[in-house]
This record gives sequence, C-alpha cells and structure tokens, in this order.
Amino acid sequence: MPLNITKIAFGTESPATLRVWLESQPGEARTSTRYLPKRVAEMAGGSLFWIHQHRIVGRSPILGFEETGTGRHWIKLEPRLIAVRSTPKRAHQGWRYLEDKDAPPDLDGGEADDLDAMPPAMLNDLARLGLL
Repeated sequence: MPLNITKIAFGTESPATLRVWLESQPGEARTSTRYLPKRVAEMAGGSLFWIHQHRIVGRSPILGFEETGTGRHWIKLEPRLIAVRSTPKRAHQGWRYLEDKDAPPDLDGGEADDLDAMPPAMLNDLARLGLL
C-alpha cells in the first residue's frame, strides 16, 4: 500500500480554484516543502490529499520529489484534482503522512458529495459540533 500525505491548499478560495490551478499547469504541478519526507520511498504510487476549510477535498497523485536548488523540495504532482469523500481534517503546517487505510475514498465520476454544496461556514459549524 502506498503512503500518502496531506497538505493545506494554502491560498485557494475553494476546491474549484484549486482544480483550476492544478489543471492549468503544463505536464506536472508543483508545490514546495521545506523538508524531504523521511518515508519518501513508501510514497511511490501515493497521493497528496488537499485540505481546504478543515476538510479533505481531493487528491493529486504524486509523481516524485525534486530539490529546488534553494534548500527546499518540490512535490511533483499530476495536474488534476481527484474528488474524494469530504472528510474533516484539522489544519497543520507543512504535510502529514496519511496511511492508505485512513484515506477517504474517491468519488465516482457521477457521484456527488452533498457536503461540497454546503457553505463552508455551515460545514465548519457542523464539524465543530461533531455532526459531520
């Protein structure tokens, strides 16, 4: 089973703007991180799961890692956002490992996640109350 990571979709207004940014990247999308994961060998075939508004909203398959030349590392990703079942996730800095057994399942092409239709403020309130 491949190992995944989670990362905040910093600077995006919504999952839709994250999707637009990813899909606008030619060939591969890149995001940077300060440290190379120690378990990088286990990430072959894994994904980066994006967190927006304290919820995992989608994933991008990881293509690899590369040094930027400035002491940081690129996380190279397929330029697409695969919709997953929206799942609560606390915010954090950097990235965190996510075992495959704990990762939210992908949504089928025709399947919609009703939670995505809710306003973010309502989602946050329901999650804080433990109802989601």
